[in-house]
This record gives sequence, structure tokens and C-alpha cells, in this order.
Amino acid sequence: MTILTESQTVLVERARLFAHEQLLPFESKITKFATLTDDDAKRLTQKGIEAGFFATNIATGLGGRGLSLFENVLVQEQLGVTKDILVRRATGNVYDCLTLASACQREQYLQPSVAGKRWAALAVSEPDAGSDVAAMKTQAVRTDSGWLLKGSKLYISDADYADYFIVAAKTAPERGVKGISLFLVDKQAAGFSLGQRFNMIGFDGTSHRELIFDQIELANDALLGEENQGFQLLCSTLGKARLAKVAARGLGKCVRLLHEMTEHAKQRQQFGQSLSMFGTVQSKLADGATGIRLSRALLWETAKRMDAGEACREEISMLKVYVSELLGRLADDAVQLFGASGCHDGGTIESFYRDARLFRIIDGTSEIHRNIISGSLLKNGVLPLCDV
Repeated sequence: MTILTESQTVLVERARLFAHEQLLPFESKITKFATLTDDDAKRLTQKGIEAGFFATNIATGLGGRGLSLFENVLVQEQLGVTKDILVRRATGNVYDCLTLASACQREQYLQPSVAGKRWAALAVSEPDAGSDVAAMKTQAVRTDSGWLLKGSKLYISDADYADYFIVAAKTAPERGVKGISLFLVDKQAAGFSLGQRFNMIGFDGTSHRELIFDQIELANDALLGEENQGFQLLCSTLGKARLAKVAARGLGKCVRLLHEMTEHAKQRQQFGQSLSMFGTVQSKLADGATGIRLSRALLWETAKRMDAGEACREEISMLKVYVSELLGRLADDAVQLFGASGCHDGGTIESFYRDARLFRIIDGTSEIHRNIISGSLLKNGVLPLCDV
């Protein structure tokens, strides 16, 4: 059992207070209008910076807050009780791979990002390359002056708001995933354009667009990290993101839904008694509470082990599957419990229900993560207790 230190307890309380006082007041705008104005976005960013919750995953020496992964998941769970776009704007979207930036790249991309002045979007998915990253067709070919980038990306989150992209492209196509590199591409680059817009089922306020790279000439220093090491960088970056931005935030949404369900069950009267007196309702609440406690235990353990240097690849996948599917069940139970009042647009339950469905798809589908878990099991067998 993990016992929080005094400073960690204070951090949790600060994050909880910030969510309720600074983020939740904006929630009704998102659920009603499905968008966040640029002015509101900038206000949230400033609030996050002032409160110390911006770029928490980036080391202090690089301008961030320097929280451990464990401390970061503590914060993200508390902030995750509300809409994702609000958390994104208040905490930044500074990917860990940016810490490998060269001196020039740090000045141009990393430092403005941790200051909330520039925003990045990660561009990996393509029409024929979703879970199968090796199938991507976007290529970067070496030239005398640098690189020539050509191809397209699909369903890229925050494409409208971002002013540069971290683009995965093949630099050695014959090597599969071992021939992928990452590039920093400005939105203003000649040959870049935004293509089709996709109105997704959930994640209101976050744009999803097609990106088109039409023979973009990039300088040598557009390469992020080493050539052909992009897949490894993505795995490391997305592993931490799945823990903090998917599992922890998803857990926060589970807590929010369980709270809404519990309060509604106590207040709603049917057949002369509150819904909380019905056994079927009690079972749903109990299952939700149990799932939350189990998820949090694995989440905390995994974050601590990763802080100690372990990769925890299987545990990340377990959390991605378990939390996203727990969130789906709770969202469905909430709609059922609220009835018609949980089904109309502009309402919290309906909005969270739509978001919950996407959690099983983003950052690797449940099927892909189950493949990772079972693959490890078939290769290594069931680990003895001392190795768990």
C-alpha cells in the first residue's frame, strides 16, 4: 500500500482545488457549445502556469515543473474529473520526446512550449497506419540541404490550435519500425496544409484534422533525436502519456461519474424511495468504487516503478485497457441511472459518455494492448509473486 507523503498530499489537494475552482466553471461552455475560445484557452494556460501545473512532466532545468511520474499521475487524476480540453490547456501538451531537442530546437520549440507560448501536436496516425505504425507511408528523404518530407496524417488532435507538429516519418522504409524518425515541422512551413476536418464523437473543443505534407523542405536540425530512432522515442513518450493523460485522467473521470451517480441515487425518488435503496443500483455503485480502487493501486505502483527506471510495458497496457473499459462501463451505468436526463446534449453525463467511448481507441486500442499483455505472458509465462 502506498502512503502519500505530506508534500504529495498537499499536491493532491492543490490539484483538486484547482480543478474545482478554475476548470469546472468552464465545463458548461464545452458541453453546451462544444468549443473553447482562444481567449478562454489563454486564460486557462495562464492559470495553469500560475498554479504550477503547466509542463509538470518536464525537468526544471528545461523550464518545466520537474514532477516525478508518480506525482504527475496524482495531479492528472485530480484534474481529469473534467473535460480533457480544459486540462490540456491548463497543463500544456509538452511531449517528453522534446527533452531530446538540440540547443537550437530547445530555443525554437521546447522553451516556448513550456512557457505556454507554442503548442505541439503529435502526428503519427495515417489512413493505413493506425495501430500498425509500421504501415505508415509518410517519408522523409535526405537531400543535400536536409530532408524532403512528403505524405499525410489523419485524425491529428489539436491540429488547429498547434503551431508545430512532431511528425513520424519513414527514413529507412525497408527497416519497418526501425526505420522511423521524428521531425519538428512548423505549421507555416511551405508545402504544409490542413486537410479534412473530423467532428469526433467526443473530446469536444479539441480539433481533429488531416495534415498534408507536400514536398516540404526541412533543414537538418528538423530531425528530433537520432535518425531511425523515432519508434523507440514514440514508445517511451506514449508510455508516459498513456499513464498520465489516459489512465490517470480516465480514472479522474471514473471518480467524477461515480460521484454524480451516487448523488443522483441518493436524491432521485422513485416508487416512494430513493434510487439508492434498490439493489441493482447499489451493485453498480459498488462495482464502480471497487474498479477505481483497483485501478489506482496499479497506477500508483506502475508510476513508482517507472520512476525507478523500469519500463513496465505490460502494466501500462493493463492500465490502458482496464481504466478505459471501466470508464466505459461507468459512463453507460450513469446514462442508465440518469435515464432521459443523461441522454440529451448539453449535459454532463451525455458528454462524458461520448468521451468515454473514445478512451478505448486513443493511444492504442484495447485489442492492441491486450495483444501486448498476452504476448508477454506467452513469452515469459506467469510471473512469480516476487517478480510482480
